[in-house]
Amino acid sequence: MFVREKVIKAILDSGENFMSGEQLSKKLGISRTAVWKHINALREEGYNIESVNKKGYRLAEKPDDILSSENIAYNLPTEFIGKKVIHLDTVGSTNDYAKEIGNKVSGGTLIISEQQTKGKGRLGRVWKSKSGDGIWMSLIIKPKIEPYKAPFLTLVAGASVVKALSNLGVEVSIKWPNDIIVHNKKICGILTELSAEMERVNYVVIGIGINIKTIDFPDEIKEKATSLYKEGYKLSRVDIVRQFCIEFEKLYKGYILDGNKQDTLELCRKYSAIIGKQVYVIKNNKRELVKCIDINENGNLIVKEKNGEIQEIMSGEVSIRGVKGYV
Repeated sequence: MFVREKVIKAILDSGENFMSGEQLSKKLGISRTAVWKHINALREEGYNIESVNKKGYRLAEKPDDILSSENIAYNLPTEFIGKKVIHLDTVGSTNDYAKEIGNKVSGGTLIISEQQTKGKGRLGRVWKSKSGDGIWMSLIIKPKIEPYKAPFLTLVAGASVVKALSNLGVEVSIKWPNDIIVHNKKICGILTELSAEMERVNYVVIGIGINIKTIDFPDEIKEKATSLYKEGYKLSRVDIVRQFCIEFEKLYKGYILDGNKQDTLELCRKYSAIIGKQVYVIKNNKRELVKCIDINENGNLIVKEKNGEIQEIMSGEVSIRGVKGYV
């Protein structure tokens, strides 16, 4: 553990209690001058650390908005998801960065950037990623599965996001397979990319973008997109990431180790924005009105066409649009 990480952990452990420079110096095995320098560096990162003469240092407030590795991983009750976090100020795309280092880091590594200049959505769309306005992250995982089983991990990620937000009090739903919806507008998108050989997966990158603080959206998307703040949810970015890591690890281990799809499917059905509703299925610029019936064991959408025929739709084959509004 690096010295700065030890300083942050000591401050977080102390909670509302002061720790003197001398205590920190002895605990960490560094000089009081070094302690002071690390404290000032942490303040520059955004930690609100109070200092009182003859008492020492303490956190003046919980660091809810600092997406540092130390802050996210602090007492995080997971085995490997989120235990290593790479926190960047800016990057072209967290998914692209994750793919550059995918073979070099351990599974469960999380890439988080305050800003993306070339954020990616589905079908080559651009994902707007303004600095500090949201959570722009990519998770690198290394499941020992055949490549054809990897697409189901998109549903695992979607189920994990909706469960995490629901745990924090958000009324949320999921539009199959990977759009997270609040009050009939998109709040989060998920993009899964795969590096694999014929019979094995090298790594999977799951990119997740969540609008947190954005209030004003461009005209072309303002009727379709929203943010947690705009919908009245003032939540901690740190809490959201930590909850996601916890929920994802549960579902991921169930699927990869035990072949358990049911927990993920139950969440996708429970929080579905489209099951039981009519939607437009769009493929090759052709639009067909169908009724969504279910999500099957493979994670594919089951729909009923006008002529009564039942069809199975695979993720990535089509776009789904609601009859009224975005969903």
